Amino acid sequence: MGAVPSTPRHTSTTAETAEYLIGTFVGEKSFPLASDFWQKLLELPLTLRWAPHRVQQACELFALNNHHTRHLAKILIHLSWCLQEGIRTSGAPSPVYLKAVNAVYISSVFLKYIIENSQSDNMRELCLSLHENEPVPKDFMIDQKIENPVIHNVLTFLGSIDVSPTTSLLHQELLNFMLVAMSTQLLSGPTPGPKDVNPFLDAAMSQESVLVNLVVRRLLLSYIMRPCLPSSSAAYSIFSEESQQGVLQRVGSAAANLVLLPFNYLVSSNSEGSRNQLADCSLHVLLILIHYHKCVVSDGLITDTSNDSATSDTVSKVNTYFTVNPYSKALENARDIEFDRADIEGNAQNGPVVRLPFASLFDTLGMRLADETAVLLLYSLLQGNSDFLEYVLVRTDLDTLLMPILETLYSASRRTSNQIYMLLIILLILSQDSSFNASIHKMMLPGVPWYKEHLLHQTSLGSLMVIILIRTVQYNLSKLRDVYLHTTCLATLANMAPHVHRLSAYASQRLVSLFYMLSRKYNKLVELRDDKLQTKTISTGDGLVEDMSAELQIYTDFLRIVLEILNAILTYALPRNPEVVYAIMHRQEVFQPFRNHPRFAELLENIYNVLDFFNSRMDAQRTDGEWSVEKVLLFIINNCRSWRGDGMKMFTQLHFSYEQESHPEEFFIPYVWQLVLSHCGFGFNADAINLFPVDLHVNKQIYYEEPNINLNGELNEHRVQLDP
Repeated sequence: MGAVPSTPRHTSTTAETAEYLIGTFVGEKSFPLASDFWQKLLELPLTLRWAPHRVQQACELFALNNHHTRHLAKILIHLSWCLQEGIRTSGAPSPVYLKAVNAVYISSVFLKYIIENSQSDNMRELCLSLHENEPVPKDFMIDQKIENPVIHNVLTFLGSIDVSPTTSLLHQELLNFMLVAMSTQLLSGPTPGPKDVNPFLDAAMSQESVLVNLVVRRLLLSYIMRPCLPSSSAAYSIFSEESQQGVLQRVGSAAANLVLLPFNYLVSSNSEGSRNQLADCSLHVLLILIHYHKCVVSDGLITDTSNDSATSDTVSKVNTYFTVNPYSKALENARDIEFDRADIEGNAQNGPVVRLPFASLFDTLGMRLADETAVLLLYSLLQGNSDFLEYVLVRTDLDTLLMPILETLYSASRRTSNQIYMLLIILLILSQDSSFNASIHKMMLPGVPWYKEHLLHQTSLGSLMVIILIRTVQYNLSKLRDVYLHTTCLATLANMAPHVHRLSAYASQRLVSLFYMLSRKYNKLVELRDDKLQTKTISTGDGLVEDMSAELQIYTDFLRIVLEILNAILTYALPRNPEVVYAIMHRQEVFQPFRNHPRFAELLENIYNVLDFFNSRMDAQRTDGEWSVEKVLLFIINNCRSWRGDGMKMFTQLHFSYEQESHPEEFFIPYVWQLVLSHCGFGFNADAINLFPVDLHVNKQIYYEEPNINLNGELNEHRVQLDP
């Protein structure tokens, strides 16, 4: 297909005509916008399939000729016109939808090829403008970039036209197009810079707030309602094997069947039957939009006067800033559609706000939290939208969210580290609210069938949360050995401690065992450090010894936090937690080695004050026969009534809060795209990806850097890194 095929005769078959039109589209002859060629290309019901090598040749030839023909820009303009006409018909059945589907599909295929094979820093291969001698199309200015009106019309259609059997296929393909168009981010490094080139994303960011709100609302409604594509769309599958998936899998014409075959480089291995392509794709597009950060250079020149020899790198770094993301702001300001606020209040927040059915969103998230993208959406809402956080906290069925979260953490060995972190931070955010901590202990669970280590019968949701958090620490201690995961778990437990109510026997035992587990790690570190210090070949200034001392300090802090958790329960909630008292009495020997430790002594004074109170009364009440578990527990319950807390030292309650670091985009942009590539089947040339290191053999292998954590109660956002 190196040359343009000759024009078919009138007696030619449909296949020959299709061959001619596609060959002409990718060839070296440039057709003006007004040519009938475009209508024939978009209306022809092609039925043939090409072999993968021919499709590859077509893409290569198109990329070679596009600079001269500007056919990518022209087909995008025709797509824009089709969408405008579709918007005017307000979703009514119209032949324009077939043309629009064909246009968006063909555009996506060749746009994707050019993006992933771009060799320039400014993506000039896209050629998103017309030649100067080209007649100016209607509604376009002569110097206008094509991506701006195209993205405007794509978003307008997505935001204003309801998903219906007539329009669902076009909705799907437009979402696929958005993923392809925004994939320019994959070519940039993990830290956004002013030289990054994302023309379609930047065009999306420049839209009016009214349109942005419509798009955010429609994407979330599609995720909530999960509309299905009509069964007839299955005929448009581009693969002969039904099990294969692709981001541009369904299409309204065989033209796309013809040209997409080889583009499945990173096809997802997931084939979950419960997935809804349109809903999941809507969420993927939303997550990319809300986490995009455009870095620009400010107008004023800023230099570091403290260093006269400041380098240009230093100047450029301090002279950049991130523009406001309107999609992130729209999500942050979204309000519950059931909560009727006065319009004037909405206008006070820079105009109308997105109205969403929070109840349906809450229920949908509860059903989808096994999916990492749903976890990320929940995190984004809780962290950024105070109204949604408040809505979640006042729900009486918190188990709808918490049970899938806890079950996912229970199976941590089968989850990615990023997913574990997101879930733990969600729990930390929720635990910052005292009413949440109180209410979870009032909700009783008849059973927890997925918890296999112990029969949990009539256990409170709060007790289960304590058990799972401690189990996560135990898993991390033996497998991941990540200090910051410990901190997140302990921070949540510390927030919960003053509000603990009737903690179960098993949860109480696990809490004391947590101190024992950490104390064993602490003692092992002490032994290793002392051994190294006593070895003559290693000086006290050796880096290994310093690392051990730093780790020892961290575990000292961990032990102190656990002691403060126990203190908070004993100080503020002892009469309501006899099982905690029993667990401490049963394992009181684990505290003895630390009684004179300078960091722990004052906290252990309170614990031993409680032990002395109950031990002395047990000694005074000793009778014939041994003390059974039931007798001891009954004794504790009876004596809790006379407990007055005499001699207890009051410590300031620990309260940990979560705060994003100043540049969360360094984590979220790579993470979002990682999820998109893993879940939606969007194939991309792995050699072209610079956003994160790619393991070509294990596409979904995820590793992470530790989060920045301050033990005074602040937990900053973590960062993620993929191991190359």
